[in-house]
Amino acid sequence: MSLALASPATSPAQRLRECPECGLFQHMPAMPRRAVARCTRCAAVLRRRHVDPTGRALALALTGLLLFALALSEPFLDVDVRGLDRTMTLLSGPLALEESGFWPLAVAVLVTTLAAPLGRLLALAYVLGGLRLARPPRHLYAVFRWSEWLDTWAMAEVFLLGVFVAYTRLIAIARVEVGVAVYALGGLALATAAADSVLDREAIWLGLEGRGITAGHAAGAASGSPFGCDSCGLVSTALHACPRCGARARRRKPDSVPRAWALLGAAAILYIPANLLPIMQVTNLGRVQTDTILGGVGELMDAGMWPLAALVFFASITVPLMKLIGLSWLLLRTRWQARHGLRQQTALYRVVDSIGRWSMIDVFMISILTALVRMGLLVSIRPGPAAVSFCAVVVLTMLAAASFDPRLMWDAAGRNPA
Repeated sequence: MSLALASPATSPAQRLRECPECGLFQHMPAMPRRAVARCTRCAAVLRRRHVDPTGRALALALTGLLLFALALSEPFLDVDVRGLDRTMTLLSGPLALEESGFWPLAVAVLVTTLAAPLGRLLALAYVLGGLRLARPPRHLYAVFRWSEWLDTWAMAEVFLLGVFVAYTRLIAIARVEVGVAVYALGGLALATAAADSVLDREAIWLGLEGRGITAGHAAGAASGSPFGCDSCGLVSTALHACPRCGARARRRKPDSVPRAWALLGAAAILYIPANLLPIMQVTNLGRVQTDTILGGVGELMDAGMWPLAALVFFASITVPLMKLIGLSWLLLRTRWQARHGLRQQTALYRVVDSIGRWSMIDVFMISILTALVRMGLLVSIRPGPAAVSFCAVVVLTMLAAASFDPRLMWDAAGRNPA
């Protein structure tokens, strides 16, 4: 569905929507079910309307929570190396990393595989369930805003791919049994993806607003023109905070370009040791062998696992490099006030922003191998110095993409009103 451009001066405030990727104000028409509204200028998705905007998402969120409980309580993987048996649970990876002295990796794995996915599902179920009550809790708007932020860092599906890569490495040295928790985690990833696909975020915000469950801040009359909230999309002239979700009121992300450059520069520096230093150390009968990221890809190729080697190479080498180059190009184009190719640049930002999380596959694989292969000098695996650098590269590039405001590209080209 295409949206018609509307002037902020002639359209009701509640019918306006500012595109979060190019800054164009558009009139949001009444939408039939199963319709998709896209920006007429940059093709960004502004809304997907579903048949049941809350009921299906609530059922899937509750299903995900049940599967999460099963994944936490049941064995994950069991390995037998030369008669020595070891069983892993979901918590074993972060605990093993912390015991090995790699607490930053432990925190990253704990947050992305346990805290963020669980928090996201709990918050979503709480909001959707609360909306069905006769007297909903007054803070639902804040919970829903935080659930949307947690979605970026919830990586159950990426962890599942890390499990698959670790499994292929383990079967070469041990007998491996897959536990119930792996299947529960697979179901959790599917339930979470399905919940996101059927969730109509605008319908939830409208439902909260219709029940009077908002931050309640007065919009005020700002000196400038209206702008859309980064969190809920409401167009207002609020001076301090969004009157609907309570997020900080701002026309553009503050210090977007210098922040993105700083984060990108730090990531570029760490990218060098992440690829040159060993990312994993393997001890086998007293002999120590170190592997770099490229060395691990080569081992998979030598074992005839070409598709898996291609996946690891793409996620661990290509994606971080593409984010570094892609974001640098967008920042430079903004600096040069480029007037052509803006739609393509916005599409590039969309890709760069969405693929960064998949680079965590190597980090998750290392956490699994560290937890399972710990038999002293007989055979053991522990992270190498590059593991922390590589994890930092992933996090920093994700933060850089989140800090950059793509609307600045259109502002610099003179396509949006000052």
